[in-house]
Amino acid sequence: MSKTIYILNGPNLNLLGQRQPEIYGRETLADVEADCRKLAEGLGFGLKLFQSNHEGVVIDTIHEARKSACGIVINPGAFTHTSVAILDALNAFDGPVIEVHISNVHKRESFRHHSYVSLRAEGVIAGLGTEGYQAAVRRIAQLAAKT
Repeated sequence: MSKTIYILNGPNLNLLGQRQPEIYGRETLADVEADCRKLAEGLGFGLKLFQSNHEGVVIDTIHEARKSACGIVINPGAFTHTSVAILDALNAFDGPVIEVHISNVHKRESFRHHSYVSLRAEGVIAGLGTEGYQAAVRRIAQLAAKT
């Protein structure tokens, strides 16, 4: 079994630290990657962080993860609320999936309260800021160690 954790990010997360910092904070995706890589390596895992604004590319990366990842951390961004295709791809992945949202989506607009991804995820982390990614990496490592 691979000891690589995939962290997948959907649309607009490339603008993390710039877009709506009052909601998403000032940390960048590079900051998230550095923090998670340090944590994952300390736990004995590799890390692959990926971001795309294109649904099909996110799906292709989930398919790639089927062959090379022990778990997936995913912040699908707006695809959370719209993409049955991403749900279907995640359903074809055998390892654990943890869904992450930087903001507390339940304190925001009502359309953000529904997640297709949650139907597949072992856990959902929302509202912890970018620290939610680290919590998700820890949980994936725990779940992967049990298999």
